[in-house]
Amino acid sequence: MPIPFREADGVDELGEAGFFKIDQNAGWPTYLGALLLINARGEPIEFTYGRVDVPHDVLWQPSDARRFAARKLAVSLLSMCPKVPRLLLCLAEDVERELFSRDVQLSLPVGLVAPAVGAGPFNANEGSDQPLPSPAADLFWVADRPADDSSVVRLLHELTSRGLVIEPFRRASRGLREVYGPVAAR
Repeated sequence: MPIPFREADGVDELGEAGFFKIDQNAGWPTYLGALLLINARGEPIEFTYGRVDVPHDVLWQPSDARRFAARKLAVSLLSMCPKVPRLLLCLAEDVERELFSRDVQLSLPVGLVAPAVGAGPFNANEGSDQPLPSPAADLFWVADRPADDSSVVRLLHELTSRGLVIEPFRRASRGLREVYGPVAAR
């Protein structure tokens, strides 16, 4: 007969967080994208990846080519991913705010993460009773900030307490290098 137990941390019900990463293939008009889903412990749940070649790259302005590639990658990766995360995080240096406010509409919260430069961690939470504990990053919500008592914010608190706001983006880049080779490094 098995011994009755339950896991002490209770984070399984928090769901998964998605980390959307874009890298440009060095020297090529090719953009690589990854969507890494992790649980609140940081364990990988799903890794979806793809690439987009920008057609006729000499005719594009660099910012337009990157926006085109980001949109194509987002649509492709979101449609291929077999699980729906509770929130999606993107690096502010990778993704323009318009990607998930104009180009692709999502029914889940999207946050842009940037290395900390502001007066405090997660400036987007000003006025919140519970600021998120992370000295390493600032978070800016693309649309409305989730309620402080929501499962999304609880998941984000768990991720930040484990140092998992920036690190998964590095993991996604390593995954892209593994799939596409070392020239995938930006």
